[in-house]
Amino acid sequence: MPTGLAWSPAWLTSRAMTVAIKICGLNDAAAVDAAVAGGADYLGFVIFPKSPRHVSPAEAGALARRKGTAKSVAVLVDPTEPQLGAVLRDMKPDYIQLHGGESPARCLDARHYADLGVWKALGVSTNADLTQAAAYRGSVDGFVFDAKPPKSADRPGGLGEAWDYGLLNGFDAGAPWLLAGGLTPETVRHAVTQSGAKGVDVVSGVESSPGVKHIPKIKAFIAAVRGG
Repeated sequence: MPTGLAWSPAWLTSRAMTVAIKICGLNDAAAVDAAVAGGADYLGFVIFPKSPRHVSPAEAGALARRKGTAKSVAVLVDPTEPQLGAVLRDMKPDYIQLHGGESPARCLDARHYADLGVWKALGVSTNADLTQAAAYRGSVDGFVFDAKPPKSADRPGGLGEAWDYGLLNGFDAGAPWLLAGGLTPETVRHAVTQSGAKGVDVVSGVESSPGVKHIPKIKAFIAAVRGG
């Protein structure tokens, strides 16, 4: 059975009902250290060569060892068994986030490669897109709801596109979920209010250019979420 994301009722009580934060696409030590120092709950490492944020499993492992009390997340797109094996060997992630066309059965299998569980990222542009979550209930430990990429896109996420976050307000996904897509220090509080999100996931919104994390923006994003 799914173990659930870290913002279970007990976690929420201990964190005074704060919104969980994932800083994703980390690829250098300074940005990891800034995220950890700021109190980020999850650190995402993209292992996907088409992404400007790509790191190898070994690089992700070295960066993840700086995580402190945060949880590490390996972000993968339709990974093969050898790729999953390399991630387990070199990174030992707390969570795996699957961002491609993985089936529920594939998500279940990926649990063997992560310490705590698997999240499935789903692209959303209309209410109809949310119905796909039902197929994954019981097969994943949580979801990441992101902007649905255009058909011409060569990668499924990290595009910095905002969307109608209100589609998620009151939606029962059957598991905890993170809100992603177009979030910035300036927009995240409104997005949380619109969606009712208990967790947020930022990539390009804390960058100076694609793949280059901006430490002041990381700090500002975390402060915005925390109300600091």
